[in-house]
Amino acid sequence: MPRPAPLYSTAFRTVFSRMDPERAHSLVVAGLRIAHRGGVGRLLEALTRPDPSLSTHALGQQWPSPFGLAAGFDKGAVAVLPLGSLGFGHIEIGTVTARAQPGNERPRLFRLLADRALINRMGFNNDGAAAVRTRLERTRRLLTALRTAGRHAPMIGVNIGKTKIVPLDGAVEDYLLSARELAPLADYLVVNVSSPNTPGLRQLQQIDTLAPLLRAVGEEADAAAGAHVPLLVKISPDLADDDVDAVADLVAQLRLDGIIATNTTISREGLTSSAETLSAAGMGGLSGPVLAERSTEILVRLRRRLPTETTIVSVGGVTTAEDVAERLRLGADLVQGYSGFVYQGPFWVRRINRGLARMADTSLSGSSRRG
Repeated sequence: MPRPAPLYSTAFRTVFSRMDPERAHSLVVAGLRIAHRGGVGRLLEALTRPDPSLSTHALGQQWPSPFGLAAGFDKGAVAVLPLGSLGFGHIEIGTVTARAQPGNERPRLFRLLADRALINRMGFNNDGAAAVRTRLERTRRLLTALRTAGRHAPMIGVNIGKTKIVPLDGAVEDYLLSARELAPLADYLVVNVSSPNTPGLRQLQQIDTLAPLLRAVGEEADAAAGAHVPLLVKISPDLADDDVDAVADLVAQLRLDGIIATNTTISREGLTSSAETLSAAGMGGLSGPVLAERSTEILVRLRRRLPTETTIVSVGGVTTAEDVAERLRLGADLVQGYSGFVYQGPFWVRRINRGLARMADTSLSGSSRRG
């Protein structure tokens, strides 16, 4: 396990680890936004901008780095530019729902310090698609200006999910409302049917339900944007292997652009945290290094099953540059992290990008879309 930077390690141990995790998260995001508004963003960019050798082609577009931030950290697109200045190749915002909703009752985010892992049952807390659209419109204008000036600008993914109060038989129209609002502002769109924290949501992973949902969202997204918007589906690590194969076959059949594998898990296997700690945390989705083995298994399975042109975004348990390089060698086109960011601090992505740049190109030869 890599060691975080000493300053962040001290701050995490003495301040953040003693604070409610959700409050700590809010303070970090607020701090990043304040620093960025104060002009620190440009200085950070000079320190963290990915090396040009990391430029990656995926989903028909060029990405500054294959490594990005998974959905869940910036649910409402409030900190895309500050986060981008840390060196992420892309920021996936969300999960966003058609209607604003408060999410589950607090506390709903927990640290498993012994495992460097997180348990969350946030419940898709967000401001709703219309409010997020307004923020994204401004963000996209600023990103365009950055690109025009030759500066670092991350790609933006938009992850959409089902509003909690909407019944399953109304799920398709609910997703369509979000797609209509947000697809025109997304570099790629993700249909999230795999969070364990919205009752019944995972039932949408069943093929006979998933197929019409993905088909409808894809058509709506393209119509709203007036152009093709790459569409991906995010799946659970808790799917049986046969179900993973079935989703892969459906993605190929629908000619979907890709799959994000994987979301958090409801499993608690492989943890070293005490039973008391786990009981105190309760239900929710688990993320962190313990997820790496299953996430990698699914990546390998998908890459063998899917056409080469189908993009795979691998997420789950990534901690080091070597982890990212291994996922790329095994066939991922892009890789995402989340829990490592919480435990390693803001310069974690810089260390990963620098580690990737130091590796010989042959180390990443599993990905045919680099360069």
